[in-house]
Amino acid sequence: MERTEELAERGERILDAAGELLIAWGYRRVTIEEIARRAKVGKGTVYLHWKTKDSLLLGVALRAKDRSQRRQLARMRADATEILPSRAMRGAFIDYLRDPVLGALHFEDWDILGRLNDIAKKECAELFDQGHRALGRHLEILRGHGLVRQDTDVLRQVYALMATVTGFCMSESLFADRAPEAAEARADVLAQVIRGALETPDAAGPAGTPAHARLTAATPGIIALYEQLNRITAHEMRRRSRT
Repeated sequence: MERTEELAERGERILDAAGELLIAWGYRRVTIEEIARRAKVGKGTVYLHWKTKDSLLLGVALRAKDRSQRRQLARMRADATEILPSRAMRGAFIDYLRDPVLGALHFEDWDILGRLNDIAKKECAELFDQGHRALGRHLEILRGHGLVRQDTDVLRQVYALMATVTGFCMSESLFADRAPEAAEARADVLAQVIRGALETPDAAGPAGTPAHARLTAATPGIIALYEQLNRITAHEMRRRSRT
């Protein structure tokens, strides 16, 4: 019987191959045969890990999301200012710019995703809802520590945040020739817009200031939110895999 680590390594190799083909060819042209060929395994081996092409490609999307969430958590653990909306969305936006699977998901690129986008919305509806609720709770915690403005309600702030990020994602396709060249520069513009719209003026105060003390106090609760979201994402990935 194969060892767990060997199965995991082979599963990752299949996901890598499927992700490369999804971006290069789009959902409709990708076949299990071609994924197996690129991963250097037999077609039957692919089916030992995933029941269908849809479950495999959905696994590609979930893995991209999981990796982004893990990077976000690592940033938050390393620096309390990363829990601020401007910093959290800056990091997420850079992840989007650097990962073509995430880019396709955020932009809902039909040429790449095809019906996979509709499948993801249906099959992962609860996961998407959990992410939306986590974002709302994230803002509530920051409001409770005086780090986010309270001149409007949380639902409007969540909407403003998501609409702003969506607009920046769309601009990558619509206005690519007019944007700053470096990904970090474009992410800085996004952070500046969010900071002005949502955060209190002193929210990113340096160490030793009252604002930084409030950031430090808010961090454990926000990290716990995203740890839970990571667990839910990991469960979804396991649920769709045979191994």
